[in-house]
Amino acid sequence: MVAIIKTGTSIRSTFYYNENKLKEGVAECIMAGNYPDDAANLSEQERLNMLLKLASLNSNVVRNSVHISLNFDPSEQHSKAVLKEISQAYLEKIGFGDQPFLVYQHHDAGHPHIHIVSVKVAHDGSRIETQNIGRNQSERARKEIEQEFHLVKASGKKPQQSEHLKPAMVSANYGKVETKRAISNILAGVIDKYKFTSIPELNAVLNRYNVAADPGNEESRTFKKGGLHYRLLNAKGERVGVPIKASDFHQKPTLKYLQTRFEINDQLRQTDKLRVKNAIDFTLYGKTNVTLDRLINILERDGIDTVLRKNDTGLIYGITYVDHRSKAVFNGSSLGKNYSAKAIQERCVVMDTAVANMLSNSQRQEHTVTGYGQPATSKSYLLATPKQSNEARLANGEHSLFDPVKQDGFTPADLSGTKRKKKRGFSQSL
Repeated sequence: MVAIIKTGTSIRSTFYYNENKLKEGVAECIMAGNYPDDAANLSEQERLNMLLKLASLNSNVVRNSVHISLNFDPSEQHSKAVLKEISQAYLEKIGFGDQPFLVYQHHDAGHPHIHIVSVKVAHDGSRIETQNIGRNQSERARKEIEQEFHLVKASGKKPQQSEHLKPAMVSANYGKVETKRAISNILAGVIDKYKFTSIPELNAVLNRYNVAADPGNEESRTFKKGGLHYRLLNAKGERVGVPIKASDFHQKPTLKYLQTRFEINDQLRQTDKLRVKNAIDFTLYGKTNVTLDRLINILERDGIDTVLRKNDTGLIYGITYVDHRSKAVFNGSSLGKNYSAKAIQERCVVMDTAVANMLSNSQRQEHTVTGYGQPATSKSYLLATPKQSNEARLANGEHSLFDPVKQDGFTPADLSGTKRKKKRGFSQSL
């Protein structure tokens, strides 16, 4: 068995994720634990109200929803009675045995699994701590339940892989129902998990999954009414399919709702700024060879996507960083002046200006780097600069385009193969 625990700031979103599956015919609500009646006798609103009522006892608990999935081996086909026993046993072992909870059996994947929805506020209004619950309580519970119910052991499987979002599949014949289903799945995995503070920051994440939030242009009726649509994008980023009003989704991800999230997210993401800033500074510090493309690639390996906004002529006017580890999204300027689009382009120097002036276009095209066979016009080579020691460059894994005359500095004449006379006043120890 593989257990995955996620907490969120919206009980409604977690609840309706499962209720939508119910309406689509790919899930069943098989249990309402610690409710006054069985699940079959409760209406949708009654199931939700129990969770909301408990959450209202402590408004200081921002991340008040709990969403758990228990995943079983494809060879296991358990009855509803056994799934109920497993759910109850698991929740008791992780400290949620007295909480109201709903169990949904899903039939939309290649393996049997159930989803459990609960709340982090106890009956006395206290917070139920979930720090490291996945690594500690859940891991112990999983192993014990595997033995008690004779389940197939997880054997070190990575549960996160089954929950990764995948881009919405775009079809030229998409109708409203198919479009809505595809978008809804993406919204459920993004809006309550990522910390964004504007529509462009939200779109920096949604676009990754072929979805866009569209408030319309300033002259549109949608914009003037404060409305919002969601729509699919194709591989080129072009809008396709039928736009769906935000109010049509059960999550109700309307502009009004998002604006309340903006304020909350701005506070929650403050502690995440330093990681993104350090990642950028570490890549650029003391180097003059890092191109914008190289910076983007290095940050991506560290779990940070860099999204560039360009105008019709291809000019970059904005930059957004999406940290998939902390789930924090930042417009460049919100990190500070040095991380804006303009500043980043200035910090990503391709070639030292003094050297560039000495090379004509034809020389740059013909010159190659010794040992690399790489045209000098390429953005990936490294240049030596004054006051930067060759030992330091080599220690950093860098290679100079020039052969240094001294330990520090370089001689531009090396480019042409001819020696120039030393100019008066030029110091040998730059």
